[in-house]
Amino acid sequence: MVVEAKEQIKALLALRGLTLKKLAQLITEKTGKNCSPASISNKFSRGTMSYHEVVSIAEMLGFEVSFTDIEKR
Repeated sequence: MVVEAKEQIKALLALRGLTLKKLAQLITEKTGKNCSPASISNKFSRGTMSYHEVVSIAEMLGFEVSFTDIEKR
């Protein structure tokens, strides 16, 4: 089953009780680059969020990205 980064990030935000607006604030604080909820939504819509961005967001929310060998499950 393939899960889009959009759904994964939204699920992590829900787990932490955070909004897209708060995520944008966290990104701005961490990177020093202005980030808005609209820019995140646009990346979700276009499917242009990079792997690095996904990993960084996960870490900001207190999670890590990992791979699981599906043949050994």
